[in-house]
Amino acid sequence: MTTDITLAFIGGSGLYDMSDLSNKEEIEVNTPFGEPSSTIMTGMLNEQKVAFLARHGKGHTISPSDINYRANIYALKALGVKRIVSISAVGSLQDQLAPGNIVIPDGLFDNTRKRINTFFTNGMVAHIGVADPFCIELSKVLCKSVRNTGATVHEGGDFITIEGPRFSTKAESNTFRKWGMSIIGMTTSPEAFLAREAEMCYAVMGHVTDYDVWHISEIPVSVEMVIQTLIQNTVIAQDALRNLANDLPASKVLNCGCSDALADAIITETNSVPDETKNHLSLLIDKYI
Repeated sequence: MTTDITLAFIGGSGLYDMSDLSNKEEIEVNTPFGEPSSTIMTGMLNEQKVAFLARHGKGHTISPSDINYRANIYALKALGVKRIVSISAVGSLQDQLAPGNIVIPDGLFDNTRKRINTFFTNGMVAHIGVADPFCIELSKVLCKSVRNTGATVHEGGDFITIEGPRFSTKAESNTFRKWGMSIIGMTTSPEAFLAREAEMCYAVMGHVTDYDVWHISEIPVSVEMVIQTLIQNTVIAQDALRNLANDLPASKVLNCGCSDALADAIITETNSVPDETKNHLSLLIDKYI
């Protein structure tokens, strides 16, 4: 299954509640890795066909550790998506990154323990390069799109992903700060790594909702605090997505290398790969084997 959708957004289900998103259609996609978190909403935005995927399911029913990340990325790949923008609630680990600000990170630290972080299992191995885990070019365009909304945006920073669903302890939060981390969240790993294996550009719009639990003069993070800030930032996110759809037409080529990420990554000899694995991964590997 492929379509002419090239740009997708992963975030909350409220993202696509935009009056200028036309020709809406919900699509069910089956994958070799199971069902995605939700049906995929598609529509026309600034004359570009885009897709939206509710990461935690509609109504936020799926915990961060239980998200089927492989199915989500594979489903978008099957629709022809080449670029993914993740909209994520994040906690700040630095004073200058205040609640209400937006961060476009360029570094990622995976502190999760329970998640499958690769498509390549069951007889096939690929060592994907993720020194720069976010697409540099897409992140630049995204940063410009957010800045043009008038929001305060910070370009760059290291993003640590924790397992969740609980928030950090003070000892953990202070340790992450000592490590030099900028923001903290629960879903960017393994999403970014899987997008790279699928040869898709991937960038994050991190909405700072709180100061985690380290800040002695601020109230520790709570669900109510996160929701309130996300509601306030929904308009910013939607305006940024409109700008991005306009600034990054489907015809625009990004000189980033994401689309050839697997070229030198697959190490298993072709005749050693089980046929079932080849079939499951055909969407990703057919151009190489």
